[in-house]
Amino acid sequence: MLRFSVILAVVVFCLLTAKAPDPRVRAALDALAGHVHDLDGGVAASFYCPMDPDVRSVTPGTCPRCRMTLVEGAPDISEYPLDLEVSPPIPRANETTRLTFGLTDPRTSRPVRRFEVVHERLYHLFLVSQDLTFFLHTHPERAPDEDFHLDVRFPKAGVYRVLSDFYPTGGTPQLITDTVIVPGGAIAPAPTVIAADRTPKDTENAHVVLRTIPERVVARQRTSLRLRLTPAEGLETYLGAWGHMLAASADLIDMVHGHPMAAIDNSGGAKELQFDMAFPRGGVYRIWVQFQRLGVVNTVAFNVAVEEPGL
Repeated sequence: MLRFSVILAVVVFCLLTAKAPDPRVRAALDALAGHVHDLDGGVAASFYCPMDPDVRSVTPGTCPRCRMTLVEGAPDISEYPLDLEVSPPIPRANETTRLTFGLTDPRTSRPVRRFEVVHERLYHLFLVSQDLTFFLHTHPERAPDEDFHLDVRFPKAGVYRVLSDFYPTGGTPQLITDTVIVPGGAIAPAPTVIAADRTPKDTENAHVVLRTIPERVVARQRTSLRLRLTPAEGLETYLGAWGHMLAASADLIDMVHGHPMAAIDNSGGAKELQFDMAFPRGGVYRIWVQFQRLGVVNTVAFNVAVEEPGL
């Protein structure tokens, strides 16, 4: 039985570590191919937004979506290797595990030590369990000239997906996924099956209603996720944005971190956050959204069904 569990863990590990293209790299490639949102009426642009590479301008400035400073020149879409060290090497549930993130510059093969601040932090990290019941958005720390690290307690045995989000100076923002296996219990041989769920949710101190435009969500086509928050009184920016979203496929292969394209004041004392995205493939995705009201960080989750085109 132990041997079978080990083999099963290896199979799950291989499935989860199948590398998916970085959505920001895909966006940069689209921008270079000419799918560009010009801020200057179609004039040839030399400045771009590192977070939203399709936003271009002929003059310096800031991105109207994420407020990042526009960068001059063509995007450097190189992916940065990440070496995740787990200590102890075999983590145990409910005991402290240290995750250390060693980042390498692909051009020099040297450790990366300089990073840009994005949404008030140098490093954002998301941790999700395979059964999608555990979700953590946090920020690893580091001492000068050292790698980032995070001390965490995994709540139970199983497979966990780790998403690192950082912006190395001189490069472009990176989204890198990794996997940690915590032994000690049965590991599911297949991805978690979740049902679509868009029912309104009550969070820590707010009420959230989700609608999608269009209503039918189709893979690889633009979808607008609209979250209506009530009451709007006391809503505050959280880490430099009105909200933070993580969308994860049920098999945890595709993970996307995003921020609102717009925050609209609606009638009835509500504020609507608009997240625009294109889901990479069909399936059911769990969408976590975090926002802050009256100093309290609220977390809400919905399950969105995505169809393949033509079905």
